[in-house]
Amino acid sequence: MLARLSIRDIVLIERLDIEFSRGLAVLTGETGAGKSILLDAFALALGGRGDAGLVRHGAEQGQVTATFDVPKGHPAAKILSGNGLDDTGEMILRRVQLADGRTRAFINDQSISVQTLKAVGAALVEIHGQHDERALVDASTHRQLLDAFAGLEKEVAALETLWEARRTANAALDEHRASMERAAREADYLRHAADELKTLKPKDGEETALAGRRTTMMQGEKIASDLREAQEAVGGPHSPVPALAAAVRRLERRAANSPALVEPAVKAIDIAINALEEADQHLNAALVAADFDPAELERIEERLFALRAASRKYSTPVDGLAALAAKFVADVALIDAGADRLKKLEAAAAEADQRYGAAAEKLSAARTKSAEKLNKAVNAELAPLKLERAKFMTQVETDAKSPGPQGIDRVEFWVQTNPGTKAGPLMKVASGGELSRFLLALKVVLSDRGSAPTLVFDEIDTGVGGAVADAIGARLSRLAGQVQVMAVTHAPQVAARANQHLLISKDALDKGKRVATRVNALAADHRREEIARMLAGAEITAEARAAAERLLRAATA
Repeated sequence: MLARLSIRDIVLIERLDIEFSRGLAVLTGETGAGKSILLDAFALALGGRGDAGLVRHGAEQGQVTATFDVPKGHPAAKILSGNGLDDTGEMILRRVQLADGRTRAFINDQSISVQTLKAVGAALVEIHGQHDERALVDASTHRQLLDAFAGLEKEVAALETLWEARRTANAALDEHRASMERAAREADYLRHAADELKTLKPKDGEETALAGRRTTMMQGEKIASDLREAQEAVGGPHSPVPALAAAVRRLERRAANSPALVEPAVKAIDIAINALEEADQHLNAALVAADFDPAELERIEERLFALRAASRKYSTPVDGLAALAAKFVADVALIDAGADRLKKLEAAAAEADQRYGAAAEKLSAARTKSAEKLNKAVNAELAPLKLERAKFMTQVETDAKSPGPQGIDRVEFWVQTNPGTKAGPLMKVASGGELSRFLLALKVVLSDRGSAPTLVFDEIDTGVGGAVADAIGARLSRLAGQVQVMAVTHAPQVAARANQHLLISKDALDKGKRVATRVNALAADHRREEIARMLAGAEITAEARAAAERLLRAATA
């Protein structure tokens, strides 16, 4: 429910804070006092269209903040979580209107898009007036309202699950059929390509390994003679190692007599011998690596040529040939085994269609039956609202050829305003005053189902009085037993039934140089005086006060 509404610098409102309670709250006041401004400001906080003209003259910006107490699990909370916003149980909707026309939107002090604010606002508040497009006149909401009246939400959710399963099954079938058709068109090519690549047997990384081996072999051929010449010089018949080893042995025999002269030389020659032997080992290893079989080089060349030719033929890198071969094999297998899989997918899709169709037909029958009950309940409310000759009807058009997530039905509320006249959609047939009363009758019937927690009725009693106004007040009061109701009214019969009475007035400021809209909560005596004014007009008489007192007593009886 709406707990608090704060308005700053909107048109004639400088600063306004209103506390709201449960039940029925009425807003009354002289024509032009600012009731419409108040509703425009409230609508702005709910995501309504912004307008630079809403900013009070001389101010840089206006601001409206609406604070709601929201129960856990409410649809508005789901919208918040779906947009990554925190749900604390209290929702503070704030809209800033700048004088240059731009607006900013916030929920719980977190910046959001206007679209998100509008979605949350629609879940929290419904505004109903003679020409308000946000009310039940939107035919797209009628199916949802009928389902709520009938208590069919679980059946609709189950049908949405079946619809998704049906969609998934048919998508898989369509994809498989397309794959089979594509494969069938290319069958000969696929079989030839699969056989060719199967014979080639390409491997990932094979080209790099073969190219590296070929480079090593070709380089080894060029330096093999130099390697052999160096090896002969280091370890061959003319190697200095034997002579050096003999010289070391001779010197070592003299070392005892002259160690200072001999030992450094022996150590240096030992190092040289070791280096020569190590060089000999490296040269031998290089000769082994450089040695190659010309036939092997030829085989490598042929393999590289075959791989690269296949790469050009299939427009695929050599390293991608193995994966391409696997794909061709899979496509051929699809052709060979596709018929069996097609039968299975067709059976699964047919079963999903059948399950959805059966559930949709059952739901459609329940809607048709519930539509009759809704018609009866709404029509029972019309006579006291001076619509005794009118008729409300719920049109359920069923078309199995146009299925959707919520079924095969299109639901729309129709009315017939007088016997013998043509029935038609609620918004098109009913006049402004009639539309308001039809909407009130609907909301009374739907009060505990499919309703926002706060309902606003804007002058739905326009053009009626006496018993009709009293009937409207009685129904607003009944409705307020289920949800919070706010009503802008000129009817004293409606005002008398309020739990909270707010008087909207226009006060002169700065010695009459400017005016500002004020809202005051009326206590008992002041409330009686306001209802008397509504009855009598400019001059409040004793008779008007007595009549106001009778209205107040009757409302609480």
